Amino acid sequence: MTTQKQHGQVKEITSLANPIIKDMKSLSLKKNRDREGVFMAEGLKLIIDALDLGWTIRTLLFSKAGLGNPLIEKTAARTKASGGLIIEANQKVMESVTRRDNPQMVVGVFEQRWRDMSTFNAKGEDVYVALDRIRDPGNLGTIIRTADAVGAKGLILVGDTTDPYSLETVRATMGSIFALPLFKMSADEFLKWRTGFHGQIIGTHLKGSVDYRTIDYKKGPIILFMGNEQQGLPDNLADSCDQLARIPQAGRADSLNLAVATGVMLYEIRRHNLTLDPREARS
Repeated sequence: MTTQKQHGQVKEITSLANPIIKDMKSLSLKKNRDREGVFMAEGLKLIIDALDLGWTIRTLLFSKAGLGNPLIEKTAARTKASGGLIIEANQKVMESVTRRDNPQMVVGVFEQRWRDMSTFNAKGEDVYVALDRIRDPGNLGTIIRTADAVGAKGLILVGDTTDPYSLETVRATMGSIFALPLFKMSADEFLKWRTGFHGQIIGTHLKGSVDYRTIDYKKGPIILFMGNEQQGLPDNLADSCDQLARIPQAGRADSLNLAVATGVMLYEIRRHNLTLDPREARS
């Protein structure tokens, strides 16, 4: 039987059979996330960052162990002010929702946010990342995090890609999912849109003849186009690139992990824009 107490607008739930908890658990499936247009994110810092960036929170779930934490209380107040639901739960419920034995003390359900390509406005030395049919949630999350770290302006997901709003991907972004605009389109839509893009599209390819370190990345804006983990960029998408770059390798491995290769490329593209604050330097 569900135990549910009301503290103002805070519900206390201790049963896994509660329909609200069942709905949150169902967000592990993409079809349910797509139907509801929402996703889950874990961790107090991530949720505070999301609220600071203007994301819409639907539900805030926090552990009883967090009672009295002033930051959690402030976050609950912000959730209430925006019309969201606030739930206090026991350890059993937190573990069930997050599918972890040692869950974070706070979980938020947020509305998904997709940008329309009509709003795409690359200029100057802006850098975007386009990804073709990426399959691995960890790779996608790491790429989103890396793109955020170097100051990229957004990601374009091309074709049938893994869901950026899956729990695994959101975890891997470490909060960067809230910082970067996301666009998506089919390969055919991308090829059509590409004809009106006034900038460089640089792809990576094992058959690429250009050393990635020799390209002039100051001629922006730039879209870095990375291919599927197993197959790379197909010919039609590779042909749409202005240049195909290659990352030299010396060992026995015949390729790099996609997230690693994307990181190498992004840091080279953005190298002339990145400086280390002397106050952050370490001897």
